[in-house]
Amino acid sequence: MDGADNKPYDSVICFGGVDWWYHNRGHYDLQIMREISRTMPVLYVNSIGMKTPQVSEGGMFFRRVLRKLRSLRRGLHCVSNNFFVYSARTPPGPALASPFFARQLARQVNRCARRVGCQRPLLWIACPPAGHVLDYVSHTALVYQRTDRMEAFTGVDHDYIAGLDQDLKAQADVTVFCATSLYESEQADCRRAAFIDHGVDFDRFALAGTTQGDEAEPGDLRDISRPRVGFIGGIDAHTFDPAFFKTVAEQLPDISFVLVGACSLPEDWCALPNVHLLGQRPYASVPSYMAACDALIMPWNRNEWIHACNPVKLKEYLAIGRPVVSTPFPELAHYGDEVIEADTPEAFARAIRKALSHPGDSEARRARVRGHTWAQKAIDTIAALEAAGLSAELRQEPPLS
Repeated sequence: MDGADNKPYDSVICFGGVDWWYHNRGHYDLQIMREISRTMPVLYVNSIGMKTPQVSEGGMFFRRVLRKLRSLRRGLHCVSNNFFVYSARTPPGPALASPFFARQLARQVNRCARRVGCQRPLLWIACPPAGHVLDYVSHTALVYQRTDRMEAFTGVDHDYIAGLDQDLKAQADVTVFCATSLYESEQADCRRAAFIDHGVDFDRFALAGTTQGDEAEPGDLRDISRPRVGFIGGIDAHTFDPAFFKTVAEQLPDISFVLVGACSLPEDWCALPNVHLLGQRPYASVPSYMAACDALIMPWNRNEWIHACNPVKLKEYLAIGRPVVSTPFPELAHYGDEVIEADTPEAFARAIRKALSHPGDSEARRARVRGHTWAQKAIDTIAALEAAGLSAELRQEPPLS
């Protein structure tokens, strides 16, 4: 681009879509920011939320409040060289429509940014309500991360989030997509769009998938009989189909189903004897849980969210090397020869039997995602920003005063 249009940046402020302290750390924004922090300071602001928690959620409401309070107590934290995480003291995202709360949040973020050495920061938004602070947070350029159809998230005000999304696509120097269907249908709405697919922590997952022996198996799985079929990830109403899954599990009583991940469904949603709900585990141990299963599954809902998704776990599953069974979704077309698709519980159960009896070539599955590391995705991101006139100024780690 012409030099007059060049927008140099020496750091990144990211309003994240998740919370570093309690969400899975495989998420797109966390991984890209970790990689970028190898070359410049990154301030990751934990998710400010897209909706206000409701007491009507029951136990989940209190769990949400408690985990956010724990996150807030950490304040500004240096996780690793150049990577800083901040939990802002602010009402949930929709309240930021008030200039008072937007300015209050911006003051906190600007103060933290100065403290960690952000002089000419790029502003990266992965949580749409952060669009309310654009006029108040210092930045040289704007990137909007459109990796999911956020307005389709359970419980949010669809029109409110969709409106923020439209505004951000119109204002951002670059809008980043990772799902083909979203990119193809929305790139015309953007000032400039870039498609940068999800990555995978390939070495971590591939190593777990090739490690043999009981010592590599998590202790809480050793009493769970084989064959084991695993789902590792969030068990939430907008993604996971509980009725579909239970029907499948009922048809396969001789198979152990292992579910590892935070669950926002009612506590009594599944009491089948062959289903083991282990809860959330640290990201570092996720590969060992996947590897301890004989097949891995994705029983997704049929909804607007899934139609536009590109789940990180697909590449993680393939890097592990175990056979994969999934309900259909558009992005799966790129990996159809390595994933068994089934769209009814009966077909899904048959597909699991097939995957267990004929697991196929683990190395072929790994080969499909070997080049899709997060390091490579960060390189692709920097290149896409450069093409849009956003030039990275690499420098040394600043001190945290």
